[in-house]
Amino acid sequence: MSNITLPLYGLLIATPFMIAIGQLLFKMTSEKLVTNQSKFFSLAYDPIFISALAIYGSATLIWIYVLKAVPLAYAYSFMALTFVLVPMLASIFLGETITLKYIIGACLIISGLLLTHL
Repeated sequence: MSNITLPLYGLLIATPFMIAIGQLLFKMTSEKLVTNQSKFFSLAYDPIFISALAIYGSATLIWIYVLKAVPLAYAYSFMALTFVLVPMLASIFLGETITLKYIIGACLIISGLLLTHL
């Protein structure tokens, strides 16, 4: 699609990054609930949970803006980046394991995205 500007591409890529960060923060919140044996309603005051909601909400608003200018079928393929980013961030910040299968799958996702959008 030649009518997509560089800033729009930036937003197409920023949205899955924000979703991935939100997922990481949600996971951190859930671990905190288990570790502290906190009540579920304590989330209303948890800064990590509130940050996750704010990031997710912002990503949703950006996504709606992007969809004004980009067809859904084109834009939605960028959301596949979340399948690459979430495990990568979980590995870096939560110490979760990255397997060879994940690396191969992530490379295939990125290759598919490049193939369909270049």
